[in-house]
Amino acid sequence: MFNIIMIPTDGSEYAALAEDMAIQLALKLGSRVVAVHVIDEKLIYPYEVMEEEGKIILENVRKKGEHAGVQVDEILIMGSPKHDLANISEKANAELVIIASHGRSGIKKLLMGSVAENALKTVNVPILLVK
Repeated sequence: MFNIIMIPTDGSEYAALAEDMAIQLALKLGSRVVAVHVIDEKLIYPYEVMEEEGKIILENVRKKGEHAGVQVDEILIMGSPKHDLANISEKANAELVIIASHGRSGIKKLLMGSVAENALKTVNVPILLVK
């Protein structure tokens, strides 16, 4: 059904729920997971710090996958988390995107985070939104 499941992650508790769901679904379907972390080009932190954090976030997803017996590929890229997910999902050949409803900003007053909302509008494959 879905051979490649993409999971954008920022390492937040919300993203961890989506990661777990992606790995569980991939295990049931025999799918591969592509974990994506986008280093926000607008942040002012040193690139090396953000790169190291991104590597740790992706490594954690890969370890979850290994523990469950699911192959997890990693994509670490600099760009706009809000605007680049459609392009990344296309290049990764994703057939399903599983994304958390909120990320690190996690403003609970809003129904949905801006990254998730924009993904719903721009990504051309099915999206599973995890709350």
